[in-house]
Amino acid sequence: MEQPSSQRGSSAWRAVREVVIVLVVAVVLSVVVRTFFVQAFYVPSQSMENTLLPSDRILASKITTNLAGVKRGQVVVFRDPGGWLPQTTPLPTSPIRSALEFVGIIPTNKGEDLVKRVIAVGGDRIACCDPQGRILLNGVPLVEPYMKPGVSTDQVQFDVVVPADSVFVMGDNRSESADSRYHLDENDGAVPVDNVVGRVFLNVWPLSRVSTFPIPKVPFDDPALDAGASGQ
Repeated sequence: MEQPSSQRGSSAWRAVREVVIVLVVAVVLSVVVRTFFVQAFYVPSQSMENTLLPSDRILASKITTNLAGVKRGQVVVFRDPGGWLPQTTPLPTSPIRSALEFVGIIPTNKGEDLVKRVIAVGGDRIACCDPQGRILLNGVPLVEPYMKPGVSTDQVQFDVVVPADSVFVMGDNRSESADSRYHLDENDGAVPVDNVVGRVFLNVWPLSRVSTFPIPKVPFDDPALDAGASGQ
């Protein structure tokens, strides 16, 4: 028996209402995830080659750094502490793209964030370099297998103690990375922990480069790094 038109209209309205509710809930959940848990980013430069390549799409975990802090060896996304990035005119964007970035469906691309590797944390003494061109961390020369092959690390000479609640960061492609070494006049080159957005844990695109980013055992598992972390 055919339903009256009023009943058909009521059924159609309920279906539309359910779809709208599902979409609203999905958007709210996406915003919550982006705000407190995970955010997607583009890799902006060559500074992390060969670990990360320009335009790789990566995911950064906010909850990891919020709960456990920032550790040596982690690859992190952080907000420009001031003067690290050149002044640029924001590229025009569409309202649709802005909305998709806001809810976390596509990576943010505002040019306000950087990605580097944490080499030292608050209280560590970090210096460049020993006679073999290796970074000295709390007196321990670092063997750094994640660095881009053939690249040296001694572009800038320095010897600093990382301030409390800060991290000293470098790119894996040292010759193409304007990192902490180039900003020693402010906070001894260190980035405040409050500027760290999250720890990079997954490269999601392109599919041929899907990978995770655990802390390298060499050199960061060496107990001598903590034994020498006196800040002296």
